[in-house]
Amino acid sequence: MEFQPELAPLGGLTVSALVALLPLVTMFFTLGVLRWKAYWAGLSSLAVAVVVAVIAFQMPVGLAALTATQGVAFGIFPITWIVLTAVWLYELTVVSGRFEDLRATFNLISDDPRILAILIAFCFGGLLEALAGFGAPVAITGVMLMAVGFPAFRAAATVLLANTAPVAFGAIAIPIITAGNLTGIPFREIGAYVGHQTPVLALFVPLLLVLIADGWRGVRETWPVALGIGFTFAVAQWVSATWLSVELTDVIASLAGLAVGVGILQFWKPRGTEEAKLRLAGVHVEEAAAGFNSTLDLQRHEVTTRPSRGQILMALFPYLLIIVVFAVAKLVKPLETALESTTLMIPWPGLHGHILNGAGEVSTSTIFKFQWLSSPGTLLLLSGIVVAIVYRVPAAEAVRTFGRQVHKLRWTFLTIGSVLGLAYVMNLSGQTITIGTWIAGTGAAFAFLSPILGWIGTAVTGSDTSANALFATLQQSAAENAGIDPTLLVAANTAGGVVGKMISPQNLAIAATAVGLVGHESDIFRKVAWWSVGLLLALCLLVGLQSTPVLSWMLPS
Repeated sequence: MEFQPELAPLGGLTVSALVALLPLVTMFFTLGVLRWKAYWAGLSSLAVAVVVAVIAFQMPVGLAALTATQGVAFGIFPITWIVLTAVWLYELTVVSGRFEDLRATFNLISDDPRILAILIAFCFGGLLEALAGFGAPVAITGVMLMAVGFPAFRAAATVLLANTAPVAFGAIAIPIITAGNLTGIPFREIGAYVGHQTPVLALFVPLLLVLIADGWRGVRETWPVALGIGFTFAVAQWVSATWLSVELTDVIASLAGLAVGVGILQFWKPRGTEEAKLRLAGVHVEEAAAGFNSTLDLQRHEVTTRPSRGQILMALFPYLLIIVVFAVAKLVKPLETALESTTLMIPWPGLHGHILNGAGEVSTSTIFKFQWLSSPGTLLLLSGIVVAIVYRVPAAEAVRTFGRQVHKLRWTFLTIGSVLGLAYVMNLSGQTITIGTWIAGTGAAFAFLSPILGWIGTAVTGSDTSANALFATLQQSAAENAGIDPTLLVAANTAGGVVGKMISPQNLAIAATAVGLVGHESDIFRKVAWWSVGLLLALCLLVGLQSTPVLSWMLPS
């Protein structure tokens, strides 16, 4: 029994694409309008995807079911594995009593929570995205924001918005490298184009973070440092992607932004810090009244003493260790190769060999990559073991803490598993490529719409890399047919994924879990969805104008 997806199984491309959109419509409607819990929205959307695959796209029932199981497996490992180990590492800092030292350490940099939001969520989060990706930045920085006084719901929205600008170059630029491998366009050329798109967004993201954190008053009181960090990050991203290193772009940009931010704070202090703290305290009360009660149950005490050097080092130790571990694993090529060699390639039973791609060849997407050692989750686990030893957490307590996290995250597992099951069914049945081909049929106007494909791909799969795997070659062929620079549209697909990540149900579940708001994913979605759409429209306008003489001068020569 073999299955080869058709572009227009219902006779016309438009009607086929509209039917293929039903699972996505179900997802966003149940989350954004009906406010269902994320796992119910995910399961319902998965069911709709299977029905559409079987009835409209003629996929055999057995293959559709097996495709869903492979997606669920990928959702559990590596995605939820990363979330689990990241949250466990945080819990080790709590049971060891080191979490309060972290708050005191942050106060040495600045006691203004709005400034710390930029430094933690944007700069440090960008560094984590550069080295790890796959949700780790959201999981780790969400908790860190709560350490400096952010209410859970606002912390989740802030880190989701912050996790935009660095995504295209995340995990050592793997989305861009993937696009290059698939299209044959040198990945450094694609990276240079992306580096002339995403910095325009990055310039304003710190200001938007402050806007979410403390409204327009906060922007008026902190704009010098917010704009300074955003400008530095944007310029460093532009320069690195164009002339230095595509792979290290986010590392360079994040460190540059962090250095400039700390430098500015040496001679400039924001106004209204104490009033901002009081407003955030009021938000705590408002969130509690609205039912947003974090299960993390952080104890908040006013920092009254200056931590010693030893306390500072121990408080920062887990995060410094993470940076070192991921930097060594990703940047030391012999070690990276050795880690990758441990990956087990598992043909999915009953599925592999039965799905054909558009060229009539056996699809390689039905091979499950079990990265048991090279996965960011495993690296976080190893880091957590070292942290437990250094913090002198008894082994039994560390194991019990891990077990408690498995229980607490059970609904997150179900959510992410169902969302990835949905993504796999849509991809392998042909629904996703039908949607993409339909949008790509707009001719020269497609330059203005091309980021939407990356946005959809990342919103569905939670991965800019997956969005490029789905649509990079489609963007290339659509550009060639319309007489548009193919590199521009392949880069636009990557950039579009940047602003789609914050509304991915997978990332929403990670953010909700990190701040202890499991079950409130739909509320977080409603908060960040408009930001995602607004940034997407700005990006569509930018890319569209870059395809014309109006802004073509911005592109690399």
